[in-house]
Amino acid sequence: MTSKHATVRDLRRTNRATVLSRLYFDGPLSRFELSGITGLSAATVSNVTAELVRERLVVEAGQVESDGGRPRVLLRVDPGYAMVAGVDIGETGVKAELFDLAMNRLAAVDLPLPSKRGNSKQAEPAAVVAQAAAGLREVLAGVDEDKVLGVGVGVPGTVEQEPVRVHAQTIGWHDVPLADLLCEAGVSVPVFVENGAKTQGQAEMWFGAGRGARHAVILLIGSGVGASVITDGTIYRGSASSAGEWGHTIIQYGGRRCRCGASGCLEAYVGGEAIVERYRAVRRGKAVAGADEQANLATLLVAAEKSKTAARVLDEAADHLGAGIANLVNLFNPERIVLGGWAGLAIGARLLPRITEAVRTQALRRPFEQLTIELGKLGPDAVAVGAATLPVAALLDQRGTR
Repeated sequence: MTSKHATVRDLRRTNRATVLSRLYFDGPLSRFELSGITGLSAATVSNVTAELVRERLVVEAGQVESDGGRPRVLLRVDPGYAMVAGVDIGETGVKAELFDLAMNRLAAVDLPLPSKRGNSKQAEPAAVVAQAAAGLREVLAGVDEDKVLGVGVGVPGTVEQEPVRVHAQTIGWHDVPLADLLCEAGVSVPVFVENGAKTQGQAEMWFGAGRGARHAVILLIGSGVGASVITDGTIYRGSASSAGEWGHTIIQYGGRRCRCGASGCLEAYVGGEAIVERYRAVRRGKAVAGADEQANLATLLVAAEKSKTAARVLDEAADHLGAGIANLVNLFNPERIVLGGWAGLAIGARLLPRITEAVRTQALRRPFEQLTIELGKLGPDAVAVGAATLPVAALLDQRGTR
């Protein structure tokens, strides 16, 4: 008898999770459409949706005409049911954003990070936590804490879970208990931490250029370089969640020195910092105009319109990027590659055809023929958006139970 009850309970939970997920990702939908999409009976859909409506997680969203019958009521997840926050911890700053459950942005703030012993790319964990907590206080000002599902944080480097520990070699972090530190700094809502490339990957797969793909690689090219590998709809993490450190695959043995300490890493050729440094070097150390790295790269992009030197630096970066992407194509056979990150978007907007051609010449023919390469659709906020989806994913995994 106990086994039967457990089986029925599990089935009800599964049905609830299925209906809730479809409404979140594909809504608004009618009960009739939900039945067709999920394969559940009309009675099951009616019971599950009635339960979700009673809990105010799902609301009516208008009507749609039916074939010969009365109009069908549309349902969707209520955007006002809860809020979520996303934090993007970059190498020179922290971005905090607040969203409703439909991922409409409600508030945002950008805060700079102080340097660590003069290195603008190595802020102490305590300084990062202080800025992240300050950013969250600002975007959550006046918000009822009970309305906040949680805060997701996207970080550079590897994130081990249970307990959360961050290892970010290029910024000098080792075994940093980031979630605990944020709680100690006054963040009292649930905290979820993940690698920034993976949060961007989830955002693009849920809402952006990766939507609809089952096998994809979402690239994050900023100061550093990373990737989120999606296999059969699931992010591939590896044995200790460090999978996706694409920037530290070797593209030239004994090549340029990388920030990680190795030589010849892809990041040393296509990362935003590396490209700007290369431009500075070919100009014999002459400074590149701009207050920060993003402005430096923007200067290079403008200069390439007239300067053969600048154009050559960008072409070289595009060719190396194409070779790096070809390696991904041959390894993972994705149906889609999405190029994101502030540097990736800036370079891709100008050089995507050249990058694609470099991939074509370096990748195996048949996998390339099955591939599309696109720019990300969520812009430079993709990491923060993806971070904010972490508490949403937990809500869906828990079948709408907070």
